[in-house]
Amino acid sequence: MTYRTAHHGTAAPPACPPPRLAAVLRPELPGLARAIEAEIRRSFPEYADLDSGGDALDLQGAVLEILEAFVDRIADPARADDERVQKVCEELGRYEAHQGRSLDTLLAAYRAGTQLAWRRVMTLARRHHFSASVMLVLADAVFAYMDVLSDRSRRGYQDAMARFEGELEERRRRLLALILERPAVPRAAITELAAGARWEVPEEVTTVALSGEALEIRSALDGDLLVDLAGPEPHLLIPGPFTDERRAMLERATAQHLVVVGLTVPLAEAADSLRWARQALSLARAGIIAGGRLTLCEDHLMTLWLLADTALIDELTMGLIEQAGLSQGHRLLETLGMWLESRGTAAEIADRLHVHPQTVRYRIRRIKEIMGDRLDDPDTRLALEVALRAMRLRERPYQAGEPRPALTFRAS
Repeated sequence: MTYRTAHHGTAAPPACPPPRLAAVLRPELPGLARAIEAEIRRSFPEYADLDSGGDALDLQGAVLEILEAFVDRIADPARADDERVQKVCEELGRYEAHQGRSLDTLLAAYRAGTQLAWRRVMTLARRHHFSASVMLVLADAVFAYMDVLSDRSRRGYQDAMARFEGELEERRRRLLALILERPAVPRAAITELAAGARWEVPEEVTTVALSGEALEIRSALDGDLLVDLAGPEPHLLIPGPFTDERRAMLERATAQHLVVVGLTVPLAEAADSLRWARQALSLARAGIIAGGRLTLCEDHLMTLWLLADTALIDELTMGLIEQAGLSQGHRLLETLGMWLESRGTAAEIADRLHVHPQTVRYRIRRIKEIMGDRLDDPDTRLALEVALRAMRLRERPYQAGEPRPALTFRAS
């Protein structure tokens, strides 16, 4: 056993108290245990009902075992550390962890119990005429023993916290999966699981999609986030809106990842928010949308809508273009799209296309010749505008090295 002396600092074991002191101290132990128990219950409300409930702990019994083990060490200095006391102290540490408290209260209770015990020793010393040297050795032993108790409780606390945090993380992963289920599960089921996961259920949430495995970022994230970082599509759920503080946290934690923040939605719509975030992440990887390392879905709603189903958009685009008789006229398509969007003059469209106004006038005449009365139909104009916008989005420059999806129209 390593001792920490009353004069501070780690040292070799000090001289042991005389074994004869054990006979003086032992008769006092039951009464001292009761007094320490009463003092702890009076001074620390957390321990007032320690002996009741499903996780009851015999406080007086624990105190008595600790005192008896100390006196046994005095009676036999060669005696090995008492495994019972080690278990008691570790159990006290585990109890604190299970109660969701820090170890500070238990360590303060140890100090209070030690001070009361030392006052009782002082009374006995006067009665039995202990010498000053004996008292000094006894003081060193008492405070070294308190350090041992604290260390054992700290070990039990840390072990319990490690297990608890692992269990809590797993419960929160299950909770996240439950929230993202489709169709949405009843709120009561979420609330029940959230209670076991120690997570307060919000009215609104914001989801986040990440690129690549992201296990390494967990410790840098806020503790109230629900996370699944181990799967092929890592994602997070932020309770409440996406604030500036949350943004700063994400930017610090995800320096090596593309991050897309979904829309803030009611809890029951979290799956939709994540679906949009994942769609935006796919488009960001392809270079179709650009928003830096961290992208907000709310900045790209039109793009997400237009490209919500790229296969369907391809079919729509090809069908409309062929129906309009423009499948071989890429420049005509470009001019038609600009004309439908801007409703501008030939000069304005020419300026945006960087061509001569006369060129625009020629193209518009050609478009009207090909399409005839169909351009007068509002539904046709709207469908063409949507299709041409989607086509233009698909043509945006891609990031170097990224695969470019094939387009189903032909340009001439």
